[in-house]
Amino acid sequence: MTNVFPDINSKEIIKVIKKPGFEFLRQSGSSYAIYRRSSDGYRTTVPIHGKKSLKRKTVKSICKDVGITIEMLKDLL
Repeated sequence: MTNVFPDINSKEIIKVIKKPGFEFLRQSGSSYAIYRRSSDGYRTTVPIHGKKSLKRKTVKSICKDVGITIEMLKDLL
């Protein structure tokens, strides 16, 4: 498998992080949403920029916060 992150936008990453149990907590302004997993209290921030693709570094950071790998991300898409 390759270690390249897929081209993904905010709506797709939100669908992915909801599968391991993250729920919408609140929105900070109009361009960021905060999601939290109630079982352990972990939080992650997701930028909301419409249909624009997220940067690879941002996707990598969200995956690290959620606790998933690149392969798991591709499977959950």
